[in-house]
Amino acid sequence: MIIRGMQFVSSMVGIGLVILSISSSALATPETPDNGGQKSDMEKDLLVPDLLDSQAEPEDRLVILPEIKREGERFFLSSFKLPDKITFAGVPVPLDNWQVRERIEYEFYQFLEDQGESIILAKRTGRCFPPAEKQLAETGLPDDLKYMLLVESKCISAAYSRAKASGPWQFIPSTGRRYRLKSDAVRDERRNLEMSTEAAVKYLKYLKDFQDNDWFLAMASYNAGEERIRKLLKEQKIADFWKMHGPRETMRYVPRIIAAKEIYSQPEKYLGLTKKDLYMPLETETITVNVKESQRALTSIAEEFGTYLLELKMLNPEFKKNVLPHGTYQIRVPRQTCPSRCFKQEKIP
Repeated sequence: MIIRGMQFVSSMVGIGLVILSISSSALATPETPDNGGQKSDMEKDLLVPDLLDSQAEPEDRLVILPEIKREGERFFLSSFKLPDKITFAGVPVPLDNWQVRERIEYEFYQFLEDQGESIILAKRTGRCFPPAEKQLAETGLPDDLKYMLLVESKCISAAYSRAKASGPWQFIPSTGRRYRLKSDAVRDERRNLEMSTEAAVKYLKYLKDFQDNDWFLAMASYNAGEERIRKLLKEQKIADFWKMHGPRETMRYVPRIIAAKEIYSQPEKYLGLTKKDLYMPLETETITVNVKESQRALTSIAEEFGTYLLELKMLNPEFKKNVLPHGTYQIRVPRQTCPSRCFKQEKIP
């Protein structure tokens, strides 16, 4: 039998694929003359499959692709199901309505599809939720509203949008001014988590009253503006968010918040995270800095109070520049762990 210009591919159980390269020259056949028991060059080029286990061959002749072993069970998105019943802010979500369920399921699987980002979002809640939980509780508003932070800004205090919305609650300039969040060349108070949460709580309370105590419409109004939502409801002769036809972003906004609550209220179920996996709130303290000169670099302030520029900027995202002009400022710095104040402590040789 004569074989020309071929490649044999043989599979070996447990070690993967074996690729054999065969010479393009004709191989020895029964008619090949006797060579005194010596293998011809052509025969040497042939790797016979039944000899593979007992004979090591050069790397360029034998390529083994090792078997890939996966640790643990592999999950498909379809293994996660949206529950039949969900409440938000104490109100049942009408999941028995086919289009409502589909809209929320879409957002539910969108979150789960990007597992890496969802894990980071879940971890961030350990830092950004506590101030929101505290202020929502103090004003008697539903704790569920904190999940808006994930949809608005992914819990990033310095978030900024093309619509010029800024901060963790994404206030546009006019609404920020309405709730006394100052923004100038030096700082943008919309980026301060505590200050912007206080403003968001007031705005949400107003929107709930404006929309006849309907939290779904209040959240839609937060996204699109209360007057725009009221106009849409009037034109369509409805009073129910789930029946409203509106801007695509707003149509997705409320379902996305509900999906976020389902997933991020149970990170152990959907993401395999426990409470100890979440980022811990940072231990900080607020100090007063008096800038007496025309301006002072934040690097200098950071050094004085035992930190560095990047950390200082991350702890105080409201400051826009790397210098502060003449004036008095409240600045958050890492809490000192020394028995007494140890700023500018001399290093021990």
